Amino acid sequence: MFTTHKTYEDRKMYSAILMLSAWGFVIVISSFLFLYAGYHLDKLLGTAPNFMLGLFFLALFFCIGRLYQEAWLKRKDV
Repeated sequence: MFTTHKTYEDRKMYSAILMLSAWGFVIVISSFLFLYAGYHLDKLLGTAPNFMLGLFFLALFFCIGRLYQEAWLKRKDV
């Protein structure tokens, strides 16, 4: 007979996968937020795309770094 109840291990695995997939949204939102802030800093200071590109790549670097760190900690669970 089939049971519809998930075991604790299954839920833990799905939770880890869901958390790691949510990082995609974090990367996109933070990249656009930093891109927007950089655009306004450039407009205020008159420095073409310097702050816009710098903050964009800074956001990408830190988000991907945190994603890698989170995945490294979760590698045993999945």
